Amino acid sequence: MSANARFWPVVSAMKTEFSLPMITDFPYPILYQSPRLVVIDKPAGLPVHPGPQTRHSVEALFPLLSRRKDGPWLVHRLDADTSGCLMIALRKQALIDAQALFASGQVQKTYWAVVNNAPAADEGMIDAPIKKITAREGWHMAPHPDGQKAQTNWRVLSRGKGRAVLELTLLTGRTHQARVHCAVLGSPIIGDGRYGGNAGPLHLMSRALDATLPTEQVSVRAEPHDIMRRTCQDFGLLLP
Repeated sequence: MSANARFWPVVSAMKTEFSLPMITDFPYPILYQSPRLVVIDKPAGLPVHPGPQTRHSVEALFPLLSRRKDGPWLVHRLDADTSGCLMIALRKQALIDAQALFASGQVQKTYWAVVNNAPAADEGMIDAPIKKITAREGWHMAPHPDGQKAQTNWRVLSRGKGRAVLELTLLTGRTHQARVHCAVLGSPIIGDGRYGGNAGPLHLMSRALDATLPTEQVSVRAEPHDIMRRTCQDFGLLLP
């Protein structure tokens, strides 16, 4: 079955088959769909939760994914300005199973980032604990010896004019981990004003999710948004 298929696959251990109608009225691309899980391609600028300044959010769109009274639920979260793969559970057991995989580090999470100040090396690992810092003007995450363990593997996919496209594999799942670790590397993400980048759209996306659940294998890929593609073209950066 294709990784992007929208029909529930045959599960040999259960000896059953399901035919699932495609969700056609959801406004954003659906990368994967089964009776238990959906993975959407969240656009940059869309928060996952409604807030005091905006009612439009991923959660506000949940009735388009399921008419059940219980659920759906977010399996994990993405920052509002980060685009790409976002997993949503349609059943409570799927939520429990998927979140257990995320918590134990058994989900492969791959991000792409376009950064300033391209690193000299071609690949490496960042091992820098991260702690939430609260101040009068707000909060942010920062590398700190008393923080939670945070590890990110990185490699350069393309270089050009002092910038680079990095592939980031998050071995842990801390808030703002990709953003903080790029800053630790000395290569802040373009558009990430909070962590040393310039102002503008955040050039960070959740490129891929790979997870093996008790009922199914999820392997999805999202495509870079147009602004990220244009920036890469401007700097002569090649996307795989």
